[in-house]
Amino acid sequence: MEDPISIFWFRRDLRLEDNVGFFHALNNSLPVLLSFIFDTEILDSLPEDDARVTFIHQILQKLRYQLQEYHSSIALYHGKPKEIFKQLQKDYNIKKVFTNHDYEPYARKRDRDIAEFLASEGIEFQTYKDQVIFEKNEIVKKDGDPYVVYSPYMRLWKERLKANGLEVFDSKVHFKNLIQHSKLPDLSLSDIGFTESQIKVPELDVSPSRINEYEAKRNDPAAAGTSHLGPHLRFGTVGIRTIVAKAVAEPNETFLQELIWREFFMQILWHYPQTVTEAFKPQYDRIKWRNNEEEFKMWKMGKMSYALVDAGMRQLNATGFMHNRVRMLVASFLCKHLLIDWRWGEAYFAEKLLDYELASNVGNWQWGAGSGVDAAPYFRIFNPMTQAEKFDKDNVYIKKWIREYNTSAYPAPIVDHKEARERALRVYKEGLS
Repeated sequence: MEDPISIFWFRRDLRLEDNVGFFHALNNSLPVLLSFIFDTEILDSLPEDDARVTFIHQILQKLRYQLQEYHSSIALYHGKPKEIFKQLQKDYNIKKVFTNHDYEPYARKRDRDIAEFLASEGIEFQTYKDQVIFEKNEIVKKDGDPYVVYSPYMRLWKERLKANGLEVFDSKVHFKNLIQHSKLPDLSLSDIGFTESQIKVPELDVSPSRINEYEAKRNDPAAAGTSHLGPHLRFGTVGIRTIVAKAVAEPNETFLQELIWREFFMQILWHYPQTVTEAFKPQYDRIKWRNNEEEFKMWKMGKMSYALVDAGMRQLNATGFMHNRVRMLVASFLCKHLLIDWRWGEAYFAEKLLDYELASNVGNWQWGAGSGVDAAPYFRIFNPMTQAEKFDKDNVYIKKWIREYNTSAYPAPIVDHKEARERALRVYKEGLS
């Protein structure tokens, strides 16, 4: 029989530095085979030129190249995870599988299935907290109930961080425990049914100057003030502990609090997984959405003739990114001006956003619709014109994305703001009464 080994399974933690599960895998007594599975349960619903798949593939190739220095690599597989593990169990004498926690409903079910299969084969399945500072029940009220309001959650989160500090996991000192095999299975994009996307994930910028400028620039969609941290946290090309350490070191409270919002929504999804498809406040599911498909199509294309809304949607379609201030406006516009179900907008963002993360996307869309935790009240309806005047006074952002702006080619708005506002108030009030 072959010598026993352990496996580390990369998922949304695509880095070799400060990776908790990877660190623990290397610190066990068995040689470690590194693996990544292109999961067909996820990929089969994506367009063939999906930018996120291109990004994942490129990062994996970079990691494989880095690991050559240690005479090792990452084995790439394509299929359903359980079927892949059944095959691995036949090919290797596996004793342990290591990975990091994932909190989304699909991932939780997948991991339960994998754990049951591995246990039936006498194989340990060990998972670790890696993508957040605090998870699950670690930040809850004194009675054990989860927080559903951000501010007290944020205050306790900061207190716990100050008390606990940040632990760094240095894996490189243990790289000698990697399996010495640089010819592990590889896959091209075409092997998994994809082509290279023309949309690129921007480079991460968390320099001290970027962090310190964040508060001043974060509401200006025309300013180069964003770190582009989202997709890098989403796919784990950088560790959350590294980023929090930078935010604390500067220090920048606003930047840190945005990171805490991410964890707030993750614990909401953990405690209330039904919110992926149901309103957190159940009475909001009584709202009679208009769900006009032609208006939804126009919204997606950025052809509402409300300039800041249109500019945001065109930026999203062209780059996979939308400024956060503008995201709030386009979400409010869809739900309240058009009375289109927030789930339609959430699904479109899921298709387009490079930094798509289920917890934050659902949390923010429900916030915009008024149905979520700590949400804006239903009668708070953004005025698209005053929002443009406030956040893009000189039309720099608008003109960048709407070339026909202020010409005869840019028609009158698809809906009247005042009439749409009154209609939304009436329909919401009827649904909630």
